[in-house]
Amino acid sequence: MLDLADLDRARKRLEGAVYESPCPYSQTLSELSGTRCFVKLENLQMTGSFKERGAANLLLQLDAAERARGVVAASAGNHGLAIAFHASRLGIPAVIVMPESAPLIKVTSARRYGAEVILHGANYDEAYGRARQVQAERGLVFVHPFDDERVIAGQGTLGLELLVQRPEMDAVLVPVGGGGLAAGVALAVKSHRPEVRVIGVQAETLPAMKIALEAHERVTLPPASTIADGIAVRQVGELTLALARRHVDQVVTVSEEELANAILLLLEIEKTVVEGAGAAPLAALLNRPLGLAGLNVVLVLSGGNIDVTVISRIIEHGLVKDGRLVRLGVLLRDRPGALARLTTLIAAERANILHIEHDRAFSSTAIGETEVELTLETSGRTQIDALKQRLEDAGYRVEERNA
Repeated sequence: MLDLADLDRARKRLEGAVYESPCPYSQTLSELSGTRCFVKLENLQMTGSFKERGAANLLLQLDAAERARGVVAASAGNHGLAIAFHASRLGIPAVIVMPESAPLIKVTSARRYGAEVILHGANYDEAYGRARQVQAERGLVFVHPFDDERVIAGQGTLGLELLVQRPEMDAVLVPVGGGGLAAGVALAVKSHRPEVRVIGVQAETLPAMKIALEAHERVTLPPASTIADGIAVRQVGELTLALARRHVDQVVTVSEEELANAILLLLEIEKTVVEGAGAAPLAALLNRPLGLAGLNVVLVLSGGNIDVTVISRIIEHGLVKDGRLVRLGVLLRDRPGALARLTTLIAAERANILHIEHDRAFSSTAIGETEVELTLETSGRTQIDALKQRLEDAGYRVEERNA
């Protein structure tokens, strides 16, 4: 079984190869959560995630013959990016098999780093099967994304850094997919400070580690989708499960809505771009009763590789949820100047019109009436309610629409 000495050797091996990411204090997140909150910014790694630690630690231990043969990896994205980057740096040929649904930013980045990228299957497991076929066909070295002692030891160096950066920490929240990061961090932290709580966080659509710990064995979950694609793993590793059973105190799950909100909060408050997996610790801290009030808590923001299109959808969804974006249907008399009077009332309430659709021909309204649909930018629910009241007082029929 992996031990602390393996992590210490990995840390020495990775000097100069991997960035020692900062772990600053967040005043605003502390106020929101009722804790003293620190954020470990692994999204600042060269390839945008913690995966570089395990990838580099393994690649640096390959012998000359293995380096000449090349490596193959299956990845939802970040592991593949890390392998591609460090393999290129070390002159090792690399093949990365990703699911067809892998975020475009991860696919293009892996190719930019010089790897051959194969898109195969609807999920990580199907990509994994194809990667094993490529391994057999070409005689390559397979690099597992989490169930390898060299990979886990590399991820564990993050925990060693935290012990130095935040010796006052009382708890650390870590995203969990296959379990490599949680296992490595837990081993590092618990070996030095067993009183520190290590809490794993999973997407509730794919809680493979939580179920495995409860069942005392690995289970394979049915396919499911989540915006936390970096932790969308249907079965955890044998090594990672054994380490998690020993060292991880608790595993909790978070919803898609909570993940999206956490991404938006980090973007607005910390000016930090994180992917769904990286936002999972904050989602848990804000939405689960973890008993951490007043304590020093570290959130591991594991990665920042998220498509801008996904960010755009999350921002729009968040604005609607917060009442800063609203759609209203308004019925008015079909007379000259009616639309001008409506927009004047909206302007008087200081709401901003982003889109307006004025429909006569295809509306189900009576002859002499017309329906206007407006998308408005507001300051929040109070302003929306005031605007609706003003329009209704002026004789308009108003309907707020959610879709």
